[in-house]
Amino acid sequence: MRYDLAFALCCCKSFLGSDDVEGGDFYSLLEVDRDASGDEIKRAYKRQSLQMHPDKLAQRGKVVTEEDQERFTRMKEAYEILSDPHKRETYDAIGERGMKWLDEPFSVDPQELAHNFAKSSALDRSKIFGIFVAIAVAVFLLPILICMHVDGIFGPNASWFAVLTPLWIWDAFILFYHSRVIMMGPINRPEHIPPEEWVDPLPMKKRVFSLVRFMLIIIFEVFCALRLDNIVGWTWSIVFIPLYIWEATTLYKKFPLARMRIVTVEDLETALGKPFAEFSHAEKELISKRYSVVPSTTSPEFEAAQKIKTRARQDMVKSGFRIIFVLLLIAQVEFNLDWSWWLIFSPFWIMTFLICYANYQAFSEVQRMAAEKDPTLFGQRPDTDIENQSNDYGAMGKDGDGTPSTAAAKDSGRPDISEEEKEELKAQVMASGSRMCSKCCSQGFLLLIALLFVGKIQGAGYPSLIIISPFLMVAGTILCCLGCAIFGMTEVPTDGVEFDTGSLDTGTVAEASINTPMPAPISGVNYAPPPEPNDPPKNETNSTLDVEKGEVEKSSGKPEPHTIKPPPPQPIDLLDDYEQLQKSSSRGELHDLD
Repeated sequence: MRYDLAFALCCCKSFLGSDDVEGGDFYSLLEVDRDASGDEIKRAYKRQSLQMHPDKLAQRGKVVTEEDQERFTRMKEAYEILSDPHKRETYDAIGERGMKWLDEPFSVDPQELAHNFAKSSALDRSKIFGIFVAIAVAVFLLPILICMHVDGIFGPNASWFAVLTPLWIWDAFILFYHSRVIMMGPINRPEHIPPEEWVDPLPMKKRVFSLVRFMLIIIFEVFCALRLDNIVGWTWSIVFIPLYIWEATTLYKKFPLARMRIVTVEDLETALGKPFAEFSHAEKELISKRYSVVPSTTSPEFEAAQKIKTRARQDMVKSGFRIIFVLLLIAQVEFNLDWSWWLIFSPFWIMTFLICYANYQAFSEVQRMAAEKDPTLFGQRPDTDIENQSNDYGAMGKDGDGTPSTAAAKDSGRPDISEEEKEELKAQVMASGSRMCSKCCSQGFLLLIALLFVGKIQGAGYPSLIIISPFLMVAGTILCCLGCAIFGMTEVPTDGVEFDTGSLDTGTVAEASINTPMPAPISGVNYAPPPEPNDPPKNETNSTLDVEKGEVEKSSGKPEPHTIKPPPPQPIDLLDDYEQLQKSSSRGELHDLD
């Protein structure tokens, strides 16, 4: 079996479920065994074609139905799969449903995946959990070995080349990937794109450039291992030469993007004095080399180009800080400077602060733009600024219904936006906020690791494994959660259970309660319903109400006069309920805000 099929079978077996496809499997359609040879499958196809072909059925006087045509089409599909050794091996491994999911990944139904996984066996789930455990071991094995070697657990004669064995394995896999990408050749042009408009998204020059950059990293790792094992007596300045070149290639790659000029189609048409459709191919090629052309400043292409330009500038700033840090590190190690390691790592502290501050600035900019388009998104009045809203608590709309008037907004020239645009603004603000939180949290996590590392270099007495302990705790927590989710998922039985809540609305419930007949009276029991609260008493007497004293004076009868206390006034929320505010103001029940 091929390795890709074995891995797919190990990962996806629990999600595929049983392969009970309507119409039977391919072997039963051809009426052959699973170990049949290619010649046997070919003879079986010819035999079944004579029996199932619609023309043959019509010649025998049988009326051809749609089921007959579908059965013949399915039999023909079975022959196409089983006659190809590559497809047959895939079919034998993952079945017909698995082949369809491999060919059309977006046709996968998430509910069906969850249903199949809930019915899978413990062995299939253990395979998936084992894959996650293997990934965690592969990621954390190298830093654990390095920490153990630094603490002297492996002894003084341990070689760094042996300790870095997981790193060499990772490099071999990545190098194999780069070589496969280069040998893949140019990407074929899709049929719906004209030849003059097709641009290879992964040109060969870019592939080779990525391979060269990765080779520089491998050379730097080998130089460090040789220097740490004292196999070579080079200075650290020579050891870091591949890293210098790698940073130079980074600047070479990001500098054109950071200086990219973004122009619109309208600007080009104004500059050249003709429509964009009349531009020649040479003109378009020359423009594409110097500018990034977008339809307009409000188009998604303009936002994408701005993000690429901003990211390139940030990468250049990060590269500059890395170069400064390497220079300080070499000066400390090479010239035996007695500087504090906290000072040597100062570029890292500054870069962490700048990254968090830049993300906060980006979030503030998105929030400001959203507030300009829709001030009500952040609780502001559309006709006033934030500073002026403290004096407008009791402001009413023109129609008196408590809705803020939009006349001032119209006078200010701000266009009204639809509900869809409001939802889009909310989504943009939430996405920017989540991005800021994730960046700041990740930088804080890395800052904690760096603090533990620098403290160890400065002479702290804790073991080196304490440095990577935050990573280990997070990985352990994630594995525990994955294990509970994988082994704890079960299928909920729904046989005989009907969920029909479409008719349970307020009107239906009220109507049902009204139309429900009263129960019949029980024989032998005299039952009188209680009087309604609004029914007048039987012995009614004439009385007058003294409003000032709150007393009821009766003209007849001996009962003592009693006092009626008016209900206490309820505080009114002047910001939320304008209608209640009007009613309360007419009754004189307004209270001081303090």
